[in-house]
Amino acid sequence: MEYPGAAVKGRIFVSCQKERHYSRELMLEQHALVYVLAGLLELSYADQVHRFTPGMTLLIPRNELGRMAKLPVNGEPFRSLSIVFPEAILKTFYRSGEENLSEGKWPGHLALERHPLLNSFFSSLLPYFEMQEELPSDLVEIKTAECLTVLNACNKDVQRLLGVFDEPGKLDLADFMEQHFMYNLPLKKFGYLTGRSLTTFKKDFQKVFKTSPGRWLTKKRLELAHYQIFGQKRKPSDVYLDAGFEDFSHFSFAFKKHFGYNPTSAAPANRTPEGE
Repeated sequence: MEYPGAAVKGRIFVSCQKERHYSRELMLEQHALVYVLAGLLELSYADQVHRFTPGMTLLIPRNELGRMAKLPVNGEPFRSLSIVFPEAILKTFYRSGEENLSEGKWPGHLALERHPLLNSFFSSLLPYFEMQEELPSDLVEIKTAECLTVLNACNKDVQRLLGVFDEPGKLDLADFMEQHFMYNLPLKKFGYLTGRSLTTFKKDFQKVFKTSPGRWLTKKRLELAHYQIFGQKRKPSDVYLDAGFEDFSHFSFAFKKHFGYNPTSAAPANRTPEGE
């Protein structure tokens, strides 16, 4: 996992962004704790946007599909402090304590209320980034265990997010794809997130949608882009990433092939898209 623009000490990161930083797809391989120091953090899913301001803390679960934007405010760069939790560390920590998962796994990210224990813990981490040398590995382990202890003391739901180690179960394919088609992921990853191998994903997809995943995804993404450009009056250059395309030239080519006109032109009246 890479953290561009971040200073790193063990599994602890300080991120500083002077300009707007936009993440097309956010899907972490490990659970992460994020504390906003300055600026605005936007976390968006298919149908909702969450905003986090200085002093706010959130836990982002691994394999949670969304997008992230780090925004400077009033000329002040965005800054955050983050910690990632390897699965081995979490298994050791939670299996040594009492299990209380009767309410089930916590869905999505978890926003934590402000708490003196959290403030004190994060304050203790910042001086480490004034050091030139790396943190000793045993200190990293100690601070990670301290962090987990603080989180559990602040919010009883933390264990429902961090203390469950199941892989994604088999989900309703149609519902998941309708909500997440705009994310530019490999088909293998779509399969994993729906609890399927790549082969099973393709087979089930054909049964449900009566077409291949590639053709369906392209059509859905183009329709979304068309609505945002001509319905919401957004610029094509601001739309293609949100719609799930890798680059603008490929998007423009596919758009013209499907609709018969360029995304940068005015949409001809009463024109029916090809294939409709």
